[in-house]
Amino acid sequence: MVDDTLGVDLLVLLGGLPVSVWIALALVVFAVASPSTTKARKLRRIPGPWVYAATRFRLSWDAWRARSIHAVLELHRQYGPVVRIGPNEVSFNSLSALRTIYGAGSGFERTSFYRMFDVYGHRNLFTFESGTLHRDRKKLISHMYANAVVLGPEFSPMIQKKVAEFLSLIRREPDHASEIFRSLHYFSFDAISEFVYGPDHGGTSALLGCKESQGLIADILNPARRRLAWFAIHFPVYTKWITTRTGLLERVLTSLGLMPMRKPFTYSGIRQHALEAFYSFKSAPAEVQVKAAENTVIGRLFKVRKEANLSDMDIASECADHLLAGIDTTADTLMFLIWAISLPQHQHYQDKLRDEVSRICVDDENNSVPVPRELTQLPYLNAVVRETLRLYSPLPAFEPRRSPIDTVIDGYAIPTGTVVGMSPFCLHRDETVFPSPLQFKPERWLTDSGALLPEADLRNRYFWAFSSGARMCIGMHLANAEMLTLVAALYREFRSSTKLPDTSPGITSRFEVFFDETMPKMVEHECWIDFSSPKDNNHNNIA
Repeated sequence: MVDDTLGVDLLVLLGGLPVSVWIALALVVFAVASPSTTKARKLRRIPGPWVYAATRFRLSWDAWRARSIHAVLELHRQYGPVVRIGPNEVSFNSLSALRTIYGAGSGFERTSFYRMFDVYGHRNLFTFESGTLHRDRKKLISHMYANAVVLGPEFSPMIQKKVAEFLSLIRREPDHASEIFRSLHYFSFDAISEFVYGPDHGGTSALLGCKESQGLIADILNPARRRLAWFAIHFPVYTKWITTRTGLLERVLTSLGLMPMRKPFTYSGIRQHALEAFYSFKSAPAEVQVKAAENTVIGRLFKVRKEANLSDMDIASECADHLLAGIDTTADTLMFLIWAISLPQHQHYQDKLRDEVSRICVDDENNSVPVPRELTQLPYLNAVVRETLRLYSPLPAFEPRRSPIDTVIDGYAIPTGTVVGMSPFCLHRDETVFPSPLQFKPERWLTDSGALLPEADLRNRYFWAFSSGARMCIGMHLANAEMLTLVAALYREFRSSTKLPDTSPGITSRFEVFFDETMPKMVEHECWIDFSSPKDNNHNNIA
């Protein structure tokens, strides 16, 4: 049965168009939905509303309203774990499909969707469609992101230093730091920039008050970037043309409201910074480049550039992508975590967390910031982080893959070339695995004795915040180390409370907006938190 609201939404989308346009659209829908091929007949057996199967513009309309993955979740609740969401697109929501599509050696490859993340016109680890090209590039740098390396003596002090600088910002500029969407972006930006480029050739100092570094993330903070992402996905040729216009034509298009986003476009400032960082490193003395091979991503790529046949722009694109990938994801997760345990109804979670982290032994050598390696053993801290990643996954949207051959997934025939995929947003809201899925409940990751759940537990198998298989997030261990260390250090020293207890922060992820839907209000890219001493029962703001 088709949801009546789908027809209403379609009428809203198409209402007011000339008759000629209606006729053209009808012909397109008829052509797309025509059962003239074996592929079409196979896909017609997959459950889902006819309007989504007939035209890709129905899901595009959901995306325009920043609600496409929410719409897909509702379709799964109505039709089950397999649902057709486009003429050539199928969404799944099961462990068996997860293993088939994303498991090691699955053969499913990325689609052209990811080309929007190319940098300087060159592909990188994130945008390679070919599994072979991805594997070859990943081998060059994967050891940099290994857990033992991230938690080792090279990078652990860097993480502690950035955490100490964040705490210092709270003490030094409480009014500035209390808007944590912005201040946490300073933290993640400073950390990943030094990890990728080192402190002297691209490392930033936003936490220390550098206006240039702080200004670089201005285009990230602009929520209008999701509109640009929507156009880039659904109308790539038009987007490429219109965003490259300059001079009078650009001003006219902007004044008419036809430009998807006013300049500077999203990430443009950071990409320029990354390019300058590349050339700065390239011109550095040979001994500096050799030394950097052990403690920066760019140094490692320079070391192997000849044998790996890497061009200058291959290296620049790869480094810029790692930089960009490490900013929003870590900052957004930390923001939601701090906000969630700052709510009045969640203060008991904050108290449990503070009790656990207050028993850590620290030394003054690292500004009393805990050692990242030791934090991996704290069950409640890890449970709080894991629950945040479940409920507020920083990349919650649909991850498309293309079927290389005719195959069967969850009992349905999937023809070659069909786009299939899943999303953390849907998987993490399966009520049979996570009862009351919209509630923030860290204890769902703990056994009755208070230990973390064993890896084999069904809840862990459904946890998909970092993807899985060969395409699993390469920066997972670095992100975890940053989050665990900042949260532990923060709640050893401060108590937090939200200034707006009825308002959820919202984040932009591609062309979607994600927030806590149990809250009556939402504000995008803004979150105000008061920090106080744990001994201060009045929760007065730090001065």
